[in-house]
Amino acid sequence: MTVRDWLSNVLNDIMNCKKVGKNETIARNYSKLVFEVLKIMESEDYIKKVEEVDDKFKKLSIKIGNLNKCKAIKPRFFVSNRGFEKYVRRYLPARDFGIIIVSTNKGLMTHKEAIEKKLGGSLIAYCY
Repeated sequence: MTVRDWLSNVLNDIMNCKKVGKNETIARNYSKLVFEVLKIMESEDYIKKVEEVDDKFKKLSIKIGNLNKCKAIKPRFFVSNRGFEKYVRRYLPARDFGIIIVSTNKGLMTHKEAIEKKLGGSLIAYCY
C-alpha cells in the first residue's frame, strides 16, 4: 500500500489510538514535516513526548497527552495574515481553544504566532 499523505496517516493513527484508549503509538515512515508538526503539538501539550525509536527504519514513538481531536487540513488552503479568523471558526470549537498549524516562509508555527508576526501561509493541520 502506498501512503500519499504521511501527516494525515500519523494524525489518524493518533486519533484511532485515542478512541481505543491507548496512550502511546508508533508511527512508521515519517517525514520532516510530520516530525515538526508533532514537535509543535508537544510544545502545546497535546502530545506528551515524541522521540525517534529507530532511525534506520524511521519509527517514532508518540505518547498522547491532553488531546481531543487532531486532523490534517486538505486541501491546504493559503491564508493571508488577516484571513485566519474564517478558518479558526471552521476548524476549532472555540476562539481560544486549540491551534491551527501553519507553514510559513519562516517555518512551521501555530496560527497565533503567525498572527503576531503578521505572516500568512498554508494551513497544515489543527488540534484541540
